Amino acid sequence: MFPTLFVSHGAPTFAIDPGIAGPKLTAYGKSIPRPDAVIVLSPHWQTNGLVISSGAAPETIHDFYGFPAALYSLQYSVNGAPELAHHLVQHLADKAIPARLERARGLDHGAWVPLRYLFPHANVPVMQISLPLNWGSHELYQLGVALSDFLPHKVLFVGSGSLTHNLYEFRGNAGDKAAPYAAEFSEWIATHLLNQDPGKVIQALELAPHAKRAHPTDEHFTPLSFVLGIAGGYQKATRLVNEIRHGVLSMDAYSFDRASLGA
Repeated sequence: MFPTLFVSHGAPTFAIDPGIAGPKLTAYGKSIPRPDAVIVLSPHWQTNGLVISSGAAPETIHDFYGFPAALYSLQYSVNGAPELAHHLVQHLADKAIPARLERARGLDHGAWVPLRYLFPHANVPVMQISLPLNWGSHELYQLGVALSDFLPHKVLFVGSGSLTHNLYEFRGNAGDKAAPYAAEFSEWIATHLLNQDPGKVIQALELAPHAKRAHPTDEHFTPLSFVLGIAGGYQKATRLVNEIRHGVLSMDAYSFDRASLGA
């Protein structure tokens, strides 16, 4: 059974400045069997209700402004997974979770930027799941639970967000020295994930130190709850990346080895 993965995509400049996280994600992509498809939930596609992308050749969306010109010429030319998207919608319908297909949707930077490192040859089909407006950690966790038995498809589910995400401080921070609050929040998350205590992590924005400062809004944190729902009582969590960039953006990434469902 494939693991699930949470990645921090950081600032858009991550696409051209790999730092520590980029090579770590590339090494991870090489270490696992090649999946049939990657399904990504990103905070940069928010919708009324749940939507699944179903295009055969999703475009690379440059959904950011005021960054270096080199970023806007980057393309992640990858196939979509239309047939799998239809299977996914039916699977969710069987779980009484309505979802609709969106053929025209491309890949936002929360998807294609980390995937440039995970699968640099763009040789694995990709589709996205939207983040429904007003869904928090608990709703995203339950969505993950509903997808935990999406078998026998060899799918890598990825929750893309940022382990800390305070853009107000990011824009005013000129250095890379880690802010103590960002480090403390990240280490609190690491402790509970590595100790197999996902229940605390799902409630992190109420329980963790400096949670409101680390996440003034929750959309970059909730993708972690999504993959925890898929992973269920995971056998093992691995901290793939431990890095804070721009002082306040934690680039931490985790993989979760899933317990067998007997399929």
